[in-house]
Amino acid sequence: MIPFVERLRRGVILADGAWGSMLMSRGLPPNQSPETWTLERPEILRAIAREYLEAGAEILTTNTFGGTTLALSRHRLEQRAVEINATGVAILRDIAEGRAYVSASIGPTGRLLAPLGDLRPDAAEAAFAAQIETIAEAGADLLCIETMSDPAEAVLNTDVSLVCVGTPSNGNGSLDLKAVKMVAKQIGEVLRDKNGYHCIVFRSTVVPGTVRSVLIPILSEAAKKTVHTDFDVCFNPEFLREGSAIHDFYNPPFTAVGCATPRGGNTVAGLYADVVASVEQTSFEVAEMLKYACNSFHALKVTFANEIGSLCKGLSIDSHRVMDLFTRDQKLNISKAYLTPGFAFGGSCLPKDLRALLYKSKELDLESPLLSSVLASNQLHIQRLINRILNTKQKKVGVLGLSFKAGTDDLRDSPTVMLVESLLGKGCRIKIYDSEVSLAKIFGANRAYIEHEIAHISTLMCTRIDEVLEESDVIVVAKQEKEIREALKPYLGKKMIFDLVRIIPSPCHRLENYDGICW
Repeated sequence: MIPFVERLRRGVILADGAWGSMLMSRGLPPNQSPETWTLERPEILRAIAREYLEAGAEILTTNTFGGTTLALSRHRLEQRAVEINATGVAILRDIAEGRAYVSASIGPTGRLLAPLGDLRPDAAEAAFAAQIETIAEAGADLLCIETMSDPAEAVLNTDVSLVCVGTPSNGNGSLDLKAVKMVAKQIGEVLRDKNGYHCIVFRSTVVPGTVRSVLIPILSEAAKKTVHTDFDVCFNPEFLREGSAIHDFYNPPFTAVGCATPRGGNTVAGLYADVVASVEQTSFEVAEMLKYACNSFHALKVTFANEIGSLCKGLSIDSHRVMDLFTRDQKLNISKAYLTPGFAFGGSCLPKDLRALLYKSKELDLESPLLSSVLASNQLHIQRLINRILNTKQKKVGVLGLSFKAGTDDLRDSPTVMLVESLLGKGCRIKIYDSEVSLAKIFGANRAYIEHEIAHISTLMCTRIDEVLEESDVIVVAKQEKEIREALKPYLGKKMIFDLVRIIPSPCHRLENYDGICW
């Protein structure tokens, strides 16, 4: 018997007769059979068929045979199997185009989707048996995936358990973990009597910390074994969209696996050996948070587009044309740019333009809650840092970097300037170093801003970085520069450092007296 992990690793294309699992995500009532429901909702069946076709699925048959779903190795289809496969694709095409299909019962052998009235149960059974025989003669690998309700049988006869139960929201927004906790306990109890290796892979969406702090203790207690020694636990978030799940599975940007051992991570990576995408092994918490970061960003994108669209409508502007051009910018708009956690935004453009857009929104009597929250969130980010610095009870603060970003001497709306002004107001003694800010070299609007708006800050500037480091008890790093990185080395672990640019590479959390603003 080929081990379960190895059989999955070879890669399969589902010969899907188990419509129930597909239909559950589309609202199939638990007390209603898939066959009855799809007769009442034929558009659902058509949508599933279209999904398979658009994904380029190589469907061999749409049958359930003796409680077992059949699939073919996607890389071992010989010509005769391919010809039979074309029949399955034709069935799907008929379904997708709305021609009537029903599930004809064929007794203990299972069910066969067939054109309405075309096949009697006995004829269907014979036709299906002939297909199986022909496939076997063609030399194609058959993979049997059994569905069962006994957790002991499932765990004892497999190498990997994929836990995909629901984690619905409670009334207050928290997650209901009853189902996933129950499954963890059931699996753990079976592992107590299992001698061989097993890997439990949680795919249910859970908040960061759940696997390590909630589920692993349940498993370990129930199993009476040591996690990551006697068995492994991994977290493998799924990013499949309704309506394109099959295509998404075979075409991911990457696959994330939260794990604590190479053995566990490699076991899960083996399941995706035939998927052409990298498998990124990381911590449980990173993998858990990744799912929420992705979905939150997707929700943010929809809301952003809608608020811009509403403004465009109020101004009689074609919103689709605006966003079409917007998304063509893959250097800044649709890219990694501005998506690295760090300090607040500033400068002469972003704050000014955002304020102008919000003012125009008010003139149109339009509420733009997402856009309106941006400046407030930015200010809150600055205030969090101020509070953390003040909590040290130290008064001598050195600031390395003053302009709003590296590579410029522009101080207008610089969040670091706002930070310095707030700390001065709280009685701190400030010293500042910025190699790019020299009053003698600055001219124009930026010079006028310094002389008239922040003249008191310009008097705090030092010409030597050592002067700032030696005479400060707290150091704030606001620019990513080699000079600053090298000068900091003698003070690491000795003076309190607040890092706004991650100038200290990972694993920075191990350093004493070090605080990264977002890490």
